[in-house]
Amino acid sequence: MITISLCMIVKDEQDTLGRCLLSINEAVDEIIIVDTGSTDGTKEIARKWTNQIVNLEWTHDFSRARNRSHKEATMDYILWLDADDILLPEDLQKLLQLKQSLSPAVDVVSMLYNCDFDESGNVTLQVRRARLVKRSKNYLWMGTVHEDLLIEEGTFLDSDIVITHKKNQSTSDPDRNLRIYELLLSSGQDFTRRDILHYAMELHQHRLFETAIQYYQKFIDLEHLTKEDKIHAYAKLADCYYYLGDREKEREITFKSFEYDIPRPEACCRLGYYFLESQQFEQAVFWYRLAIESPIPNKSWAISNQVSRTWLPHMQLGICYYQLGEYELSYHHNKIVSEYRPKDQGVINNMYLLEELIVQNKTKTNPM
Repeated sequence: MITISLCMIVKDEQDTLGRCLLSINEAVDEIIIVDTGSTDGTKEIARKWTNQIVNLEWTHDFSRARNRSHKEATMDYILWLDADDILLPEDLQKLLQLKQSLSPAVDVVSMLYNCDFDESGNVTLQVRRARLVKRSKNYLWMGTVHEDLLIEEGTFLDSDIVITHKKNQSTSDPDRNLRIYELLLSSGQDFTRRDILHYAMELHQHRLFETAIQYYQKFIDLEHLTKEDKIHAYAKLADCYYYLGDREKEREITFKSFEYDIPRPEACCRLGYYFLESQQFEQAVFWYRLAIESPIPNKSWAISNQVSRTWLPHMQLGICYYQLGEYELSYHHNKIVSEYRPKDQGVINNMYLLEELIVQNKTKTNPM
């Protein structure tokens, strides 16, 4: 059986840290906490779980802090989490089983990461990340912000264990990462390819679309990008053009992503919406159905926009079929949406309306 060091970096995480450690404690053999300047009760909570707490001056460099936490580890493997992550009970059991069975030949175990959720609890964004790494490989973190492990070689195992993100919105600072990037720019520091992409994404999130476009394009023009890098960047670039009102460029960029793989659900929904807006409902139906039918890439590390392959295309198909007078099909798709969004009053109202229309149509077709 392998042993595991849990390595974390924290700052002012008193609202989430205890919940995280409670969810994972049973599966790890030591807990290492690097605190980068907490002024709340974070360290007091950490002391309930471990005496391995390191105080580190914050220098606006997440990788430096991550690497410091790994330096303290003594077990066979290192697992990393953020304070607002948890393992649900079923995933804890999977990790305990993995701990018993993992071959020492495996250097890296990847896990799924459910990053974001809607108000109904549905996963809206899922990615796969390297989570458990062999300590003896000395993998290092790279990137000042949105840091990642640099793994150039090793034996991988892609597990079905899921890490669940439970962000505490009340204590988050939405401008933090953008400030760090701008500090780096002003100091003249060169951006890595990862920095370029994530700076573009921060600009995008802050609705600075023109500048975001420049950095997305700068990223796309780099050599040796993976197809997933290209597809992801083109999806973001198309979104910027949408918000700037340049719908022709939005479509051009969306179709450009098809050069790298089969159409992804996010791109299909974007094209479906264009035709829906234009009241070309049959064309819209084609793209929304394609979004639903698009296969999940096998063992892919692609960023998966779950909304675009679940309730969103069904909701839009409900609108399209209503406009085409296909009320039973519209009801069918609204019914599927209700399974994802049971409290959505708009969907509930749609279903009542469609039930009445279906009855009316049957009465006209089969009069007494």
